[in-house]
Amino acid sequence: MKRVFLVLIAFILGIHCNAFEVVYPKAKNVTINSGTTFFIGNSERDFKINGQPVPRNKKGAFAYVVPLNIGENVFTFDDSIQKEIYKITRPTPKIYSGTAAKQIDFTEYKVVMTNAENVPLRSTPIDAGINRLSHLPVGVNLTVNGEQNGFYRVVLDNLETAWISKNNVITVKENAEANLKGYDFIDTDKFYTFVFHLDKKVPFVIAEGSTMELKLYNVKDYSPYTFDFPYSETSGSKTLYGYSGEFIGNDFIWKIRKPHVIDKKYPLKGIKIAVDAGHGGYECGAVSCFGEKEKDINLLIAKDLHNELKKRGADVYMTRTHDTYHGLKERVDKANEQDAVILISIHGNALPDNLDPNKNRGTSVFYYYNMSKPLANAILNKMTSQLGMNNDKVRQASLALVRNTNALSVLIEVGYLINPDDSVLLRESEFQKAAAKAIADGIESFFTKQDSE
Repeated sequence: MKRVFLVLIAFILGIHCNAFEVVYPKAKNVTINSGTTFFIGNSERDFKINGQPVPRNKKGAFAYVVPLNIGENVFTFDDSIQKEIYKITRPTPKIYSGTAAKQIDFTEYKVVMTNAENVPLRSTPIDAGINRLSHLPVGVNLTVNGEQNGFYRVVLDNLETAWISKNNVITVKENAEANLKGYDFIDTDKFYTFVFHLDKKVPFVIAEGSTMELKLYNVKDYSPYTFDFPYSETSGSKTLYGYSGEFIGNDFIWKIRKPHVIDKKYPLKGIKIAVDAGHGGYECGAVSCFGEKEKDINLLIAKDLHNELKKRGADVYMTRTHDTYHGLKERVDKANEQDAVILISIHGNALPDNLDPNKNRGTSVFYYYNMSKPLANAILNKMTSQLGMNNDKVRQASLALVRNTNALSVLIEVGYLINPDDSVLLRESEFQKAAAKAIADGIESFFTKQDSE
């Protein structure tokens, strides 16, 4: 009897010892290079950090912002029963005394060739931001006449230049110029397809609009070779539903998706939609105030979305159905192999250390290419109106999943996992199902609106 009593006491004490849980920072002794950071977690009862009461919501979730001085910062968690000490070291900031990288002009032009697939051709010599003009395959010759910040300056024509990373090219002793032998036009049920016959690969840029424009550079007797296709006039639609440009051998294949004939009663019937549950496997993503991993919440919402779209007659493909890792390019490639018209990537949001999780909450939708912005707007409108989520805006961003042009591609941050109130919602199955329904309603609204214009 005495032994049973001692076990019971130990069990009760064990509950007390786990009264509050800190999920971020992940360790009690960490280094964070920021002027502020935050503690994320949950607690069954009131507690203090360094003597200051920590606000919690009704479910016990908290996010508490603290300043960081240079050196070691000690934080004591105390609820009168449990006490824990966290030590966060902020390193001394490094003072940059150098000067910005200067642009160097070459005395002579030289030719380089891409040595990898999907090499970004950029409008500025910066490896970030909304500056991608196109993605080039391996084996494209480029004329360069300068460098800056680890990039070569590419001569496209007499007036246009671009930039390419020096790491993605090798110097060659070849002429960059190609011969154009003509083109073929193929009209099918789904696509307008143009095949341009060249004798070598060249840089290219495609511009969206009611009139689509293709520019092929380094083409002999042209500067550049420009081909305009009146998409809106030809298709009878103001909405662009996806396109692609790629080399097969030395032939450049330009495909422009035709608009869909919408079933007014079932707007999503027969439409191919790829649903991507972000992260997976060893890539956990963010962690909620209750310790749930983003990858798991993403998958639950993605599965609910899959079921909701199937009920409405859509042809749905999921990039992952289990807790498995898939690379970003692999996810996009799978969606394109399925000929998806829509690509939806599901995520939960987080923040860097210098921001306040309590002041950031709600749903945001990201896109890269302008053709996907109306879809992003339609989805966000339905999610904020139906779920009561804060409108965290539609945003343009250079994310791998939304840089896909074959489909209308958007990435949805359903809510902030590290915000106490959003965190409570994201873990509830009823909310997950409601979020999936709102996303499906948004997609349906997009197609209905486009069909009525």
